[in-house]
Amino acid sequence: MAKSNKTLVPEAREALNRFKMESATEVGVNLKNGYNGDLTSKQAGSIGGQMVKKMIQSYENGLK
Repeated sequence: MAKSNKTLVPEAREALNRFKMESATEVGVNLKNGYNGDLTSKQAGSIGGQMVKKMIQSYENGLK
């Protein structure tokens, strides 16, 4: 199955980009606007992991 980078809600793209940049800063990865192909898999994974961690935390806080 082909991977797609389509955002389900196009209006959310800017907020997702800010969230990604914020998460990168928190884990100490220098993420630039545009091409980031020079990142290692570990660095890219740490950004995604931080994003998921924060989303789960936000969801759990909403359940309280």
